[in-house]
Amino acid sequence: MERLLTFDGKGIYCPRADVHIDPWEKVPKALITHGHSDHARWGMGAYLCTHESVPILQHRLGKTNRIQGIAFGENLFINGVKFSFHPAGHVIGSAQIRVEYKDEIWVVSGDYKLANDGISKAFEPVKCHTFITESTFGLPVYKWQNQTAIFDKVNTWWRKNQAEGRVSVITAYSLGKAQRLINGLDPSIGKIYTHGAIENTNSILREHNHFIQDTQFATASYNFKDYQGNMVVCPPSAANSNWVKKFKDFRLGIASGWMQMRGARRRRAADIGFILSDHADWNGLNTAIEATGANEIYVTHGFSRIYSQYLREQGYDAKIVETAFEGERLDSTEEEKIDQTT
Repeated sequence: MERLLTFDGKGIYCPRADVHIDPWEKVPKALITHGHSDHARWGMGAYLCTHESVPILQHRLGKTNRIQGIAFGENLFINGVKFSFHPAGHVIGSAQIRVEYKDEIWVVSGDYKLANDGISKAFEPVKCHTFITESTFGLPVYKWQNQTAIFDKVNTWWRKNQAEGRVSVITAYSLGKAQRLINGLDPSIGKIYTHGAIENTNSILREHNHFIQDTQFATASYNFKDYQGNMVVCPPSAANSNWVKKFKDFRLGIASGWMQMRGARRRRAADIGFILSDHADWNGLNTAIEATGANEIYVTHGFSRIYSQYLREQGYDAKIVETAFEGERLDSTEEEKIDQTT
């Protein structure tokens, strides 16, 4: 008997509905969990995503009527298979995709986190029989602090740099973490500048009524005094570039879940690391899986071997599945591949 979902080398495939979820090869019909480039790739015949993700995909893939939106919780039937999108809490517009046919229910989680970041719709557990989970931070060492405590540390660091007459530069992915970080900055300290890739994304989101604090485009061609004492938010790919070196006397910070591990900051020659991720930590992964009620778990990108073994020890039928998804990578240009602007 054919399973409701399979893994066919192009993505997660539903044979009965003839659609793929987050495909990494070109297919006629793609259901997309969110706008990061490892999940929403160019070249599909048609795209379906949440309404909130539509402008993000149009910005990155080109404006086209091939990208259609659906509301969270709305049911869509394709050849008798029922699909619905539910909040994943990862970034703005991110969704888990529920797939149901007869007595079989799957949930494709994409990327997710349980902590409410204040900019994306909070994660909602969805009951199912089979759950496909990421494992980006699937080790017990990865446990996140409350984001308010992290923002306090960032703002304290900014004030220190300002008192020393330096520019503060911090890296964050253009979609998701950058907006979350910007909204956590204290604007009373100084001005917030952004790299073009981030400012372009900010503009798109603001146009669609998402609140993001005031920022200014950083050209890196102004006089040093224009930036002195202020904050610059840029994508990870700009951290060691000639672009950032134009700020002259600056301190570099990295916002990433990988900052939990010693040595990660040194790998990128940063002055400081802030533990901030848009992915679930160890406790979040376990809580999410338990809340689904699923027994069968497919584990993908991240510590999939270790995490699937742990789940089997807890009594789950856990399997590893190979995909082209990346999750959060310290040395990746990930979602800047398409919209990098200098």
